[in-house]
Parts: sequence; C-alpha cells; structure tokens
Amino acid sequence: MKEAGKKSRVIEVYSLIFIDLLCTGVAFGLSAFLRQVYDVNGPLDRRSSLLGCVLSLLCCCLYNILVDGNRDFFRRGKYKEFVSVVKCTVTVMITALVIMFFLHNTYTMSRMVFAVFAVFDVVITYTVHTLYKKWMLAYYRKSGASTKVLIVTSSERGTTLMEQLKINMPWDCDLIAAAVMDAVKLGYDMNGVPVVANAENLYEAAGKMAVDEVLIDLPDYPSEKIKQLVADLEQMGVTCNCCIHTFSIDGVERSIETFGNRPVVSYTKTTIDFRQALVKRAIDIVGSLVGLIITAVITPFVALAIRIESPGPIFFAQERVGRNGRRFKIYKFRSMYIDAEERKKELMEKNQMSGLMFKMDDDPRITKVGKFIRKTSIDELPQFYNILIGQMSLVGTRPPTVDEFNQYNLHYKRRLSMTPGLTGMWQVSGRSSITDFDEVVKLDLEYIDNWSVGLDIKILFMTVVTVLFRRGAV
Repeated sequence: MKEAGKKSRVIEVYSLIFIDLLCTGVAFGLSAFLRQVYDVNGPLDRRSSLLGCVLSLLCCCLYNILVDGNRDFFRRGKYKEFVSVVKCTVTVMITALVIMFFLHNTYTMSRMVFAVFAVFDVVITYTVHTLYKKWMLAYYRKSGASTKVLIVTSSERGTTLMEQLKINMPWDCDLIAAAVMDAVKLGYDMNGVPVVANAENLYEAAGKMAVDEVLIDLPDYPSEKIKQLVADLEQMGVTCNCCIHTFSIDGVERSIETFGNRPVVSYTKTTIDFRQALVKRAIDIVGSLVGLIITAVITPFVALAIRIESPGPIFFAQERVGRNGRRFKIYKFRSMYIDAEERKKELMEKNQMSGLMFKMDDDPRITKVGKFIRKTSIDELPQFYNILIGQMSLVGTRPPTVDEFNQYNLHYKRRLSMTPGLTGMWQVSGRSSITDFDEVVKLDLEYIDNWSVGLDIKILFMTVVTVLFRRGAV
C-alpha cells in the first residue's frame, strides 16, 4: 500500500520522536527537581544538569533516527514495547554519561540524577506509548481517517491472502471488502472480510463504497485484463496495487527495487539497514584514527626490534580478498622471516587446521619478536590504515588469502558478503582453540545473519578482554 505505507511511516517516525523527546525532558526535569528538593550530597550544579538534559535529548533523538527504535510501534505487544523503551533509556543514559565523563562533568553532575532519570523515563515513556497507541488506533477506526482498501482476488487465493494481510497490513489500513472475481455467490465473509462483488459487478460495488486503494492479486488472470482493470479503477481516482508473483526461498529476503528503468525483485540473504551501516562506518573511521595514532607512537620501537632480529622490511603487505571477492593489500608488522611464504609449502603437512586455513604451534617461520607482537596483537595495528580507507572494518570476518579464496565453495564465499574485519565472532570465541574451518565459517555466518551495531560493540569489548588476558591473538 504505497500511500498508506508512507503516511503511517511518517506518523510513526516523527510523532514518536517528538513524544520520546518530551518524555525524556520531563523525566530528566523530575529527577533533577527531586535531587534539588532533597539536597542529596549538597546543592545541584545547574549548569551540569542542563548539559546532562541536553545530551540526553540529543542521544534520544539520534537513537530514534539511527537505530529506528520505534519500528513497528503499532504492531508490537506490551512486552516488546517495554523492552524497546528500556533499550532506548539505557542507551541514552550510558551515552550521555560517557560524553560527560570525557567532558569532565561527571564529578559535578550527580549520577544519582541519571539513575532516577532512567526509572522515570522508562515509566513515563512506556505509559505514554501505551496510551498514544490506544488513542491512535481508536481514532483511525472511528474517524474514518484510515486508508480504505478493497481486495480483488480469486476464491483460490482469497483465504490465504486475507490471513497474510491481517498479520502484515499497515496499522492505518482497513480491509473494507473483497471482490472475488470467480465467486458464484456473494454476501459471505472471507476471514472476516465481506465478499461484496465478483467480475460482473466489481465496478458497481466499488463505486458505492469509500475506497482509497485497491489490492489486486490475480496471478492467473491474462495481463490484458489486468491492464484494463487497473485503467478502469484508476479512472475512479483510487490507487491500484498489483501483487508481483515470484518464488520464495527460505531464509532469503525479497524486496522490490529498480534496476535501470526496470522493476525487479531482489533476493538477498543479508539485509543491512543504511542508518546502521552509516553508524558502523563512523565507528570505523573514529576507531581507525585512534588506532593509527597509537600505531604511529609504537612503530619506531617495533621497527627497531624487527630490524635487529631479522633483516628485511618493517611492514608485511599481502594480497587478500575482501567483500564479495574484491582484492586489496593488507598491512601488518612483519612477524616472520622474509622467506616465510616459500617455506609454507614445506610445512603444510603439519597444518593443525582442518580446512582452508593454515596454523601450527611453534611455527619456525615466526621470529622471536614476531611471537611477542602476535601474542599481543601488535602486528595487526597497521590494518587501521585498511580500515580508514574502507577496505576493512573494525569488526567483520577475517579476509582470506588469494590461495584460500580460490579453494572456497559457494557456502564459504558467503563469509565475504560483508566487509572483512580486524576482529570478529570467531576470534573472540577463542581462536587458539578452534581448529575446524567449518566452525570458523559457522561463527562468521552467525555474525553476518545477526549483524547489528550493538553486536559490533559487544565484539569490540570482548576483543579488548581477549587481548588483555591473552586468550588468543586477535
């Protein structure tokens, strides 16, 4: 439903952003007021309180825009609504506190205010969301403002179609009636939707009803008859929507796109929201800049140690395979002797990995300095350059060598459907203990299928813990 979908989406996005900002402001104001009244730990710093309120409002707005926290607001039940509100409040509170910490304002700003704010915000926002949802649904039902939809279908497809529509229809749409083109008799219900017309009296029935849009689902109808049907209904001023009949594949999402000037059905295993992808890229840029500063500081010391032990270049560059087969040069501090690639063929029989990766304990090609920088993951630091220019990401799947990639089957290649990363799911799961390449692929695909900004942040924190406690190099 083109017009209905746009209208309901606009209402969901903008009205809920306003409501959430209002609830956040009220909750913060109440928490600051109570802190001032009871004078806990001395007088309240009003300047810091104002900063905390502004940051909370800003974080709330960004959360709704970037994370789309209110998606399917009118469809989700009470439990999902509560979880959604808690997620938003916790994210806003933690983000605001972190920003204030870096601004050195957490000492003058009572953290008790934020704790009370979190409770107030959850209670107020959840209550307002519930009341707003009930009021909006009741208003659209009673006022006639909902989009009136007439279904044009066949008796064979009608029942299944109605079941699916009742689950997935936009919240501001009302299925007023159905026209079953091959119906012999009229006046019966099809899953609660009255059948009021067939092919003989469709236009007469449609002309007597309030109809905004028509959904046509007639896969076996001749295309010329469909064209004529649409043309006739369009003359009445209603919007016509024709179902596109394609095959479906389990676990694969379908979407209607435009390729050139052709409407096409796109099939994809992995769908990434543009806003979340934008946030991921922003984190990559900030993280890589910080990483490059650290790399610049320690490079002279690492370079000296590498040169003293083993003549040759400081950096090791190797062609790797990135997203969907793109080739790029990956950079590391050199941790092996310069003839390492040639000696790899001799050591293949000692490979401990079952599959398309090479690994062995006490690899003779690794220098003493190399063992240290690998154990501490210092050898990976130059890859922040790859991340900055977009060839890699902070979190993703590890990019294979060209030789490894050339041996991949179709299933293995899906692990490259996202930009490769410096760290990932299988690294923080214990790289030193995983020896089966199929297990690596399983963890990589688990990451791809469940990807979110939140998952990336979780993996980054787990990576820090893994490196600090030396549970396996990343």
